[in-house]
Amino acid sequence: DTYSKRLIPVSSISRVSSIGDQKFEVVTNNRNFVFRAENDADRNEWIRTLQQIAEERKSKAPERTSMSLAIDSATELVDKSGFLELRGFKHKLFVVVAADKVFLYKNAEDYRLKIGITYIEMNVGNVKEVDRRGFDLTTPYRIFSFSADSEQEKEEWVEAMQQSISEALSNSEVAERIWAVESNRFCADCGSPKPDWASINLCVVICKRCAGEHRGLGPGITKVRSLKMDRKVWTEELIELFQQFGNMMANQFWAANVPPSEAISPASGSQERRRFVIAKYREGKYRRYHPLFGNQEELDRALCAAVTTSDLAETQALLFCGASVTCDTGDPQCPTPLALAERSGQRLQMEFLLHNKTSGWLGGCRGAGQSSGKLLSAVLCCAEFSRRWCTLQDGVLSYYENDRNTVPNGEIRVEEIVCLVNNRLHAHGIENTFEVYTEADRLYLFGLENPDLAREWLKSIAKSFVHPRAEELLALDFERLGRLHYKGGLTLERAQEGWFALVGSTLHVCSEDGRQQEPLQLRKLQELCDVVWGNTTTESEPGCAGRTLYIQGERKLDFLGWVHAIQKAAGSSGDTLSEQQMTESDVPLLVDRCIDYITQCGMGLTSEGIYRKSGQNSKTTSLLEMLQRDARRVRLKEGEHQVDDVANTLKRFFRDLGDGLFTRRWAPEWLWATALEDGEEKVGKYRQLLAALPPVNRATLKALINHLFRVQCFSGENQMNTHNLAIVFGPTLFQTDGKDYKAGRVVEDLISHYVEIFNVNDQEMKKQQNEITAIMKMREASSSGTQQAGDFICTVYLEEKKTETEQHVKVSATMTAEELIFEILDRRKIVMKEKDYWSCFEVNEREEA
Repeated sequence: DTYSKRLIPVSSISRVSSIGDQKFEVVTNNRNFVFRAENDADRNEWIRTLQQIAEERKSKAPERTSMSLAIDSATELVDKSGFLELRGFKHKLFVVVAADKVFLYKNAEDYRLKIGITYIEMNVGNVKEVDRRGFDLTTPYRIFSFSADSEQEKEEWVEAMQQSISEALSNSEVAERIWAVESNRFCADCGSPKPDWASINLCVVICKRCAGEHRGLGPGITKVRSLKMDRKVWTEELIELFQQFGNMMANQFWAANVPPSEAISPASGSQERRRFVIAKYREGKYRRYHPLFGNQEELDRALCAAVTTSDLAETQALLFCGASVTCDTGDPQCPTPLALAERSGQRLQMEFLLHNKTSGWLGGCRGAGQSSGKLLSAVLCCAEFSRRWCTLQDGVLSYYENDRNTVPNGEIRVEEIVCLVNNRLHAHGIENTFEVYTEADRLYLFGLENPDLAREWLKSIAKSFVHPRAEELLALDFERLGRLHYKGGLTLERAQEGWFALVGSTLHVCSEDGRQQEPLQLRKLQELCDVVWGNTTTESEPGCAGRTLYIQGERKLDFLGWVHAIQKAAGSSGDTLSEQQMTESDVPLLVDRCIDYITQCGMGLTSEGIYRKSGQNSKTTSLLEMLQRDARRVRLKEGEHQVDDVANTLKRFFRDLGDGLFTRRWAPEWLWATALEDGEEKVGKYRQLLAALPPVNRATLKALINHLFRVQCFSGENQMNTHNLAIVFGPTLFQTDGKDYKAGRVVEDLISHYVEIFNVNDQEMKKQQNEITAIMKMREASSSGTQQAGDFICTVYLEEKKTETEQHVKVSATMTAEELIFEILDRRKIVMKEKDYWSCFEVNEREEA
C-alpha cells in the first residue's frame, strides 16, 4: 500500500526490546507498539537497526519524519482542519488540509504530537461529491471516502481540497523547474536539501529555517517567497532568472570568502543562522568585492553597460557593491538602467532590476579595516575604517589604539604575509588603500589619505616579507605581489614556490632559486583555464605560446584574488587596439579569430559578396559582445556561425574602434597621400606612415590587408575585387560616412601594393601562394564530392607510449585536434567530464613534442 497505517517519529522511541515469539516492542514517550517479524533473525535485525537509529538521533537534532517535516512547513498555513468519517475506520479521524497535502490523524492529540496515520500528496488527487454529506478523494493508489457532519461542512471540505489540488499542481511545477538546476536543490545558506523558499531579489533558493532569518532582515534587503505557495509571484521570467542564475552563481558572489568556522549546516540552530544571514547579506562580509567598489560614478557607468548584455553575474556584483538601480544613464531616451535593459531586449536583466528597485543597498566599505602609518590628521571618509597607530619593526606589523598605547590591538608577523595588493585610488572610499593577506586566510585593509605615505608603507611591507632572491620585483609598480606555488616547463612533478608580481597586463615570476623568468604577457595567453576550489590545492593554468604555467593555491582568499586579477588583466580592457587580447604577432585575437574562420571555412573566401552583404544584426551584436568579453573562449564553427555574420562582426569592430586603426593623429596624413601622382613616391609615403603607426596598429593593418589580398584572389567567385573591397573597408577603417572617396583609395592602394608597402619577402609570398592553392584545391574537391587530398594514417598514443594504448586514425586535411581527441576518447569509451582538459601533441621523429 502506498499509504502508511502509522508513522512513529524515531525521536520519540525510548526503548526497543525483544518480547519473544518473533515479537519486539517499540516503547515511545506516550505509548507502546508491538511488532512480529517473519523469524527471529529478522526480528533481531529490526531491533538492532531501530536501536542504532534511535541512539544516533539522540546525539543529534530531534528526528523529523516526512510527516513531521510536512506538518512543520504547513503549521501556520492550515487551510482547514476537523473531524471526518472515513470508510474503513470505526471512529472519526482528525483531518488537516494544509498547502498541497491532506493529513490524517487518529485524533487531535496525535495531531499535536505529530504522530499521524498518513498524508496524501494532492498533486495526484481528485475530489468528487458523492451525496449530501459524502465526497471521495481519489488517487491512483486508493479512494478515500469521507463523510462530513453537514452539507455545508462537506462543501467547505471539498472547496479546501480542490484548492489544495490546484496549489499542488501549480507549485510543484515551479519547484521542480527551479530544482532542475543542481545548485538549487540545496539551500544557498545551510545546504539543506530540497529548499522550497527563495529570496526573489537576491536570486537564492533557501530552506524554511533560513527563510525565517531572511524575513528578519526586512524586505529592503531580501524578499522571501515560497516556491510552493506564492503562485502569482512566479512569472515565467522569474523562473528563467532562477534557472540561469542558480545558487552557485549567487554564492560565487555572496559566499566567496566564508571561513569554515563561520559556515552553517542543516543542523545549525536559529542563532547561528541569524548571525550568518546578517553577516552574509546585510553586512556583505563574505562577498567578492567588485573591482570598482567604492567608486560610485564608475559603478553606475558599469551597471548601465552590464544591463544591456546577458551577464547577470556582473549586474549582481555591481548592484550589491553599491551601483544605483535608478542611476542616471545620461540617455534621455532611456534614463534608467531598467529602460536600457528593455531597449536591449534583456528580459532577465529587467526582471532582476525590477525586484531590486527598492533594495536598500549602499556602497559603503565593509570588512576588517585598519588604517594609516601614523594617526590621520583628517577624519576618514568611511566610518567603517578604524583609526589605528601602526608600526613595522623587527618583522612585526603592529596596530595600536593610538600612539600612546604600548599594548597593540593586533599584530601581523611578516613571515605570515603571503600577498600584498595595491588598490586603485578611492577603491574603498579612501584615496589610498592596500590589502594584506596572511597564511591564516585573513585579509587586512589599510588606508591613508597621503599618497606618498601609502607608497612608503607599501614598499616597506613588501621589502620586509619578499625573499631577498626576489627583491628585483620590488622595483616594479605592482598591483599585486605575493608568493604562490607553481609548476612549469618540463618539470611538472613537483611544485616550487615562486614570487609573483602583477603589473598591468604583465605577470612577473621569480623562482625559488632567484631566477627571474620571462614575464607573461597575459593579454597574449592562448588559454586561461577555469578554476574550481577544492579541498586541497587549486590550479590556474595560463598558457602562452610554447609555455604553460600551473599556479597552485593553498589559501582560498588570496588565491581567488590572484585568479580574479589575472583574469581581468588577461581580458580586453577598452575599445582601442592596444587594450585587446592579442596573438603572439600583436594582432587582436578577435581580428585573428574572424580572419582565420573566413579563410578556413568551406565557403569563406569564395562566398559571393563577402563583406558587402550584411549579416544578421542581432547575431553580429551577440558575437562581437562575446569576442570582446573573452575571445579565447569563442570557437567559431561551421554550421553554428555564418560567414556573413563573422565578416560583419569584423567590420563593426573596426568601425567602432577607439582612436581608429590609422589613429586620429595619422589618419589625415594617409588620406592626403592619395593625392600624390607619382606611384613610387606614394608607396614610399605609405611605408613612412606605416612605420609611424603604433606596433599593434601596424601588425593589425598588415594582417587585415593580407586577408583582403587573399579575398580578391577569389574575386571570380566572390565578386569582390580590390575596388569593391576598398568601397566597403575605406569608410569602415577611417570611420567616415562614406562621402570621402580618399578613404577607399587608401585601402585600394594598400591591397594593390601589398607586397611593396608591407615589405613582404619572397618566402612569405610563396607561403601565401601555397595556402591559396591549397584552399582552391580543397574547394574543388569539396564541390566535386571527391575525397580531399592529404588524408593519412596517424598513430596516436593515449597518455603514454605503450602498445596497449596505441590507436591508428585516418586524419584528413581538415581534421582539428579537438576532433582527433574526441575520436580517440570515443574509441576507448572514455566519458569526458565537465572539468576534464585533454591535449593533443604532435611528436617528431626525435620524439620531441
